[in-house]
Amino acid sequence: MEFVEGAGVRLAYQESGSGPAVLLVHGMGEDHAAWGPLASALSSSARVIAYDRRGYGDSGAPEPYDATTVAEQAEDALHLLTARDALGAVALGADLGALVILDLLLRHPGAVRAAVLVDPAAFPLVLEATDALADERSALEADLRERGVDAAEEAWRASRGHHHPDPAAPPPAPTAQRAFFADFAGQATLELTRRVLSTVHAPVAILTTPAAPPHVTAAADALARLLPDALRSPADDPAVAVRALL
Repeated sequence: MEFVEGAGVRLAYQESGSGPAVLLVHGMGEDHAAWGPLASALSSSARVIAYDRRGYGDSGAPEPYDATTVAEQAEDALHLLTARDALGAVALGADLGALVILDLLLRHPGAVRAAVLVDPAAFPLVLEATDALADERSALEADLRERGVDAAEEAWRASRGHHHPDPAAPPPAPTAQRAFFADFAGQATLELTRRVLSTVHAPVAILTTPAAPPHVTAAADALARLLPDALRSPADDPAVAVRALL
């Protein structure tokens, strides 16, 4: 891993391949390694930068680290792109990572020229997400009380169809556990309205994974309707979507 200074924290990243820049922004409860196969597939035709968001993997986090915002995460990403001379990258992000990219498009449009958003957590756009998120929160709280932090996080990952971690791998660091719960609350910190989204004028492909819950799919559909230059791709391969934008 290599390191750059983010917005007040040290960020760990890996870079592979050559060509146009592609930034990979992982989702909740993961780190840059979640993009391993995808990064390998893209590195034959692109310069791929995958990093650990604050609190995950080898990246730092404030102490105490109990909360985050999408804007804070986007500033980290902007610092990384600037440090690596990769402004104007095509960016790919999942769940909260998708919101990070969307915030870059809104507030720093020169940082990203096109985006692929997988299962974007655009929940303010859909009424049905309110009850679904309340249920998720209740389930997390119950698992925390009854089975502990690891079990609560893993149950959420399973509900989204994420891969189970390698049983032989070391347990996540306490900071990574806190980062997951900071992320969960941070999903609600990005303003998403028709007016705001109408200002995004960049190609955006919006994908949903096969295991995406209904409220996630509904959020992706709503976001695709409101972004001026969006393509809704329900089951496309993210690598194919990225290559189409390069």
